[in-house]
This record gives sequence, C-alpha cells and structure tokens, in this order.
Amino acid sequence: MLTYLVYEKQQKLKIMMKMQGLKDGPYWMISYGYFFVLSVVYMTFFVIFGSLIGLNFFRVNNYGIQIVFFFVYINLQIAFAFFVASFFSSVKIATVIGYIYVFGSGLLGAFLFRFFIEDINFSRGWILVMEIVPGFSLYRGLYELGQYAFSGNAMGATGMMWENLKDPINGMRDILIVMTVEWALMLVLAFYLDQVSSIGGSVGNPLLFFRCLQKKYAPPLQSSFVQQNHKVAVDMEKADVAQERHVVEQLLMDSNANQAIICDNLRKVYPGKDGNPDKLAVRGLSLALPKGQCFGMLGPNGAGKTSFISMMVGLTKPTSGTAYAHGMDIRMDMDDIYTNMGVCPQHDLLWETLTGKEHLFFYARLKNLKGAALVKGC
Repeated sequence: MLTYLVYEKQQKLKIMMKMQGLKDGPYWMISYGYFFVLSVVYMTFFVIFGSLIGLNFFRVNNYGIQIVFFFVYINLQIAFAFFVASFFSSVKIATVIGYIYVFGSGLLGAFLFRFFIEDINFSRGWILVMEIVPGFSLYRGLYELGQYAFSGNAMGATGMMWENLKDPINGMRDILIVMTVEWALMLVLAFYLDQVSSIGGSVGNPLLFFRCLQKKYAPPLQSSFVQQNHKVAVDMEKADVAQERHVVEQLLMDSNANQAIICDNLRKVYPGKDGNPDKLAVRGLSLALPKGQCFGMLGPNGAGKTSFISMMVGLTKPTSGTAYAHGMDIRMDMDDIYTNMGVCPQHDLLWETLTGKEHLFFYARLKNLKGAALVKGC
C-alpha cells in the first residue's frame, strides 16, 4: 500500500488526476476502499484456510473476536500507510523503509516486546505506550489469541470468548481501544499532512485551515536574499522588463484587478547536489496577462520555461514570490485553479501497468463520459 501511494506521487500521477478533475475526497475514498477490499479478502482466506487445516489458533478462539480484531487492524494499517506516505517522494526509499518496519517490528515483538508482556513486574502503562506502534499492537493481539488457543487446547476448554475481555490479564480489550483511537487520529493526520506536505513535487498548503486570513492578492513570500537585492536586480533589467514589473505592482494594489494571470516576482532555485552550487531557474519573473489573450513563452534550453510552467500548474513549489490565476493564489488555491485549467505536461504521466486504451477510459470517466460516448471516445 505504501509503495502504491508513493508511486502515484513520485510519477506525478496524483496531481495529474487532480488537474483532470479528481478531488482529494474521491481519491482517498477510492484508494481506501481498494486497499480495504484487498485486505478483507486476504484476511478472510487467511482465517478460512487456517481453520480448514485445523490450526487451534483459529478453531478454538471465538470467530467474532477474530473478525473484530482483524477488521480494526486492517483499517489501522491502511491509515498508517497513508500517514507514512506523506513523508516519502521516492518509491525505492519507501519500499526499503516499509520492509524494515514490517520485519523489524515483528522481530522486536518476538524477541523483546514479548518479554515485557510476560514480565508481571513490568509497567502495564509502558506496554500500552509501546502498543501505539501498529506492529506491536498486532503482535500483542496475536499473542493473546495464541495464548488462549494453547491453554484451551491443553485443558480441553474453549479459547478466547467475549467474556474473557473483562479479565484484567487479557490485553485484547486495551489493544482494540488503542487501535481504534489510533486509526481515527492517524486518518485525520494523514489527510492533513497530504494537504500541507510539498514532498513529492506538488505544492503543499501550510495554511490549510487558515485560508480565511488570506487576502485575494496577498503579499508574496520573499526570501531575504530577494528583498536585499531587489533594487539591484531592477536596475539591471531592461526597460520592457522593468515596465512589466511596474504594471504588476500597480495591479497588485488594485483590489478590482481582473487579470487572467499575475506573476509577482516568481522565483525558483533548485538546491545544488554533490557540492555543486544552487541552480537559479527562474529569476524574479513578473508578468500580467489579461483575459482572452493567447500567450506563448519562447527561450533557449535552460531559460526557465518548464520551471515557470511547473510552478503555475502546481508541480513544483516557488522558492519565493507567487502568482495568481483569476485572483487565486498558486500557493493556496491550486484545487480551485484546477477547475479552470487544462494542462498538457511536457513528459508523459502514465501508469506503467496500464495500456493506452485503459488510460483513455480512466481519464474519460473522470470527465464524466459514460455508455456509448465513453466507448466511442476511447
């Protein structure tokens, strides 16, 4: 699940779907539902197969408790995958970290956490704290089911039943509470981080819940370097460039400005790697485009055309400055801008596993094509 989510972010597929009209809510619901169905199918076969071959872990313990436990953990696992995906932009790194977490939590559970559980002198409070880690909470639940299955089989009694949850020694009730609360909190945090994070190339919105404080044309976020050298840069500009910058400054002060595009000192600097200096891609671009105008941008390789377009469509975040599309700030309002924007990217944004026809069907459905119109159009 983590690899799937990070792959769509790394390949810019998620932001391309947003450009084509897919909102965050439906994207999350579809992805969550897909993961949930796969997990339910897997866990169902897991329990059925274990029961058919006669494993006491499944046969002795109450199936209702098993269903509730696996159901809660499935949802926690999905929410955890969404949460962790917010911190990665590379599939390779996410995959490695994911495997380390899965195997590491399992090994630590078996060779460390288990001894804490069995030590009656160890604080139960600290055990609850450790169970906040989803891998440990899974291990604790499986441990309790295993213990009841073993004792029930040895003594000829039943395994874990609902009334056993009241037993203070039984940690299953605490596990279910911890996982349920963590599931809800992690899902909210994951959604928030997905909105504010700029990891993966898309523009994050750090003021997601404070947009009402933003003016229609808010002052651009200038870096200290730009502020100190702004006058020098203006003095070196050509007359037509200085004139355009002056026009932009006047429009920004006009609350009734009705331009299609206003770029205010838009700047993009790519950090240097391996000891190389930073790369200045866009140097304080100021530009105003009235509605109804067809505008073309020409320039040699490395002039900054692609970087400028990438900032305007939300693929990369400006280093400083900002731009407005129909009065909407690219730093804050990209979701609203996408409803009025069509983008043909420079590079193909495709799923490697889908055919050309499947891509056409997918994007046609996003545009609400159905039935004969869908088949004919694709």
